[in-house]
Amino acid sequence: MAGNTSEKWQGGLLGWIDARFPLSSMWNDHLARYYAPKNFNFWYYFGSLALLVLVMQIITGIWLTMNYKPDAELAFNSVEYIMRDVNWGWLIRYMHSTGGSFFFLVVYLHMFRGLLYGSYRKPRELIWIFGMFIYLCLMAEAFMGYLLPWGQMSYWGAQVIINLFGTIPWIGESIAIWIRGDYVVADATLNRFFAFHVIALPIVLLALVVLHLLALHEVGSNNPDGIEIKKNKDENGNPKDGIPFHPYYTVKDIVGVIVFLIFFSIVVFFAPEMGGYFLEHNNFIPADPLKTPEHIAPLWYFTPYYAILRAVPSIAGSAFPGVLAMFVAILVLFFVPWLDRSPVKSIRYRGNLYKISLVLFVISFVVLGWLGMEQPSTVKTLIAQVCTIIYFAFFFLMPVYTKLDKTKPVPDRVT
Repeated sequence: MAGNTSEKWQGGLLGWIDARFPLSSMWNDHLARYYAPKNFNFWYYFGSLALLVLVMQIITGIWLTMNYKPDAELAFNSVEYIMRDVNWGWLIRYMHSTGGSFFFLVVYLHMFRGLLYGSYRKPRELIWIFGMFIYLCLMAEAFMGYLLPWGQMSYWGAQVIINLFGTIPWIGESIAIWIRGDYVVADATLNRFFAFHVIALPIVLLALVVLHLLALHEVGSNNPDGIEIKKNKDENGNPKDGIPFHPYYTVKDIVGVIVFLIFFSIVVFFAPEMGGYFLEHNNFIPADPLKTPEHIAPLWYFTPYYAILRAVPSIAGSAFPGVLAMFVAILVLFFVPWLDRSPVKSIRYRGNLYKISLVLFVISFVVLGWLGMEQPSTVKTLIAQVCTIIYFAFFFLMPVYTKLDKTKPVPDRVT
């Protein structure tokens, strides 16, 4: 089956399909004859794991919608019905809620891999941009889904986040009303969030994933050495430092999937709430518009940006500077391919300036994530402000320190 890319499957059902649909060429182009660098390591598991979790979220989401009621009067009770009365409903719900957190976990590690080995550099800028759009779409998907259980934290968390849009000068209030579909978070909000979460955003997300993969397979995968394997080919036109993705990396990814599912299962069966980090305790209380929870904070995967929002002082009582900083903290990621001026891609051959900057960036991001879940105080706000400066300095000073950095010579072949 795995001949040249021009080979066709002959005879039988596969041959009949192949005569009418590019089945064999797709198989060869994207699996059997897609040559990937032979030095992939641990960090290259997370792309395939993100795809696994996406499929898991879609399947569990479909089953949840069969019993969920997108109605302000019925939503919370329908979730309780799923948990208590639907056969295996508790498992499906916990797989979906845990899957949301694991999705962001593998995506953050996948993005870190890009920063580690320069996977956003030429000719892979478009892959990175598609990936960032996937990240934005995931954030919107998670935010919309966060409201659906209609618990206390769902309701008030959505209220706080939507009100942030209201701080935008001149058009903010109109945007907030358009998002809510009402003057307050109510039944109209729940219905439109349900429609976006279940139909609109998954379609966009799937389209972006396809574009991300097509762009990847067009230019080829990066590797820990940051060497373009297409520049060194054998007499058959195949990269000397590459191996077919199937069966070598499909088998390798299966190992990663098994290890991932072990950890995923441990969380689902023994700690699905993860001490309130994956499912908050207040979300097991029905939404009450008249009773505000003591401490409102988004789920952990949003908290670094929430901490940046709180770290920036208000001006004339307006939180807009913080909101602006929060959005810039996300949008700056799109420009990383053009901010990095280093002559090498991989951290293996970069100097100490980039390595120290990356370590400080990761520490600041983790600390901001923790601070975003905590009650604000004078000391914590000061720490958040320092971490915010480090976060932005990593990106805005990147053209300087990547150009000044002393790099090592890059080998001609992968190591």
